Amino acid sequence: MVTVQTDNVVSDLQFDLLIAGAERLKVAAHVSYDTRDPFAVSVSFEAGDGQRVEWTFARDLLDQGLWQEIGDGDVKVWPHAGAIFLSLCSPSGKAILETRRPGLADFMARIQCVVPVGQEADHVDFDRELESLLS
Repeated sequence: MVTVQTDNVVSDLQFDLLIAGAERLKVAAHVSYDTRDPFAVSVSFEAGDGQRVEWTFARDLLDQGLWQEIGDGDVKVWPHAGAIFLSLCSPSGKAILETRRPGLADFMARIQCVVPVGQEADHVDFDRELESLLS
């Protein structure tokens, strides 16, 4: 399900958690984009027992990751055989997740309709950001 509102885009996607030597584990994820933070995308993964794992990273990583391998830090994204892979690395561990390309591509296309690439800065309230930093 994808919803487009005036200032955000959300999508519920299914990922597979890839574990070496084990069966894939299905993981539900809520992907969101908010124009108040136009350079970022957030993903909330269901971790069981009502727990969620939240990641926020550059919108460009998902956008470019639809076409090529990108990322050299804690988040890496790459396409392969109709799927998109996401590698997440934190002090508590590393996860590699896979989702089907069409769902993620649709989510990114909807973001493009709300805030086209290159126009993100037009949606930043620099005065508010500066005030937040100085308070």
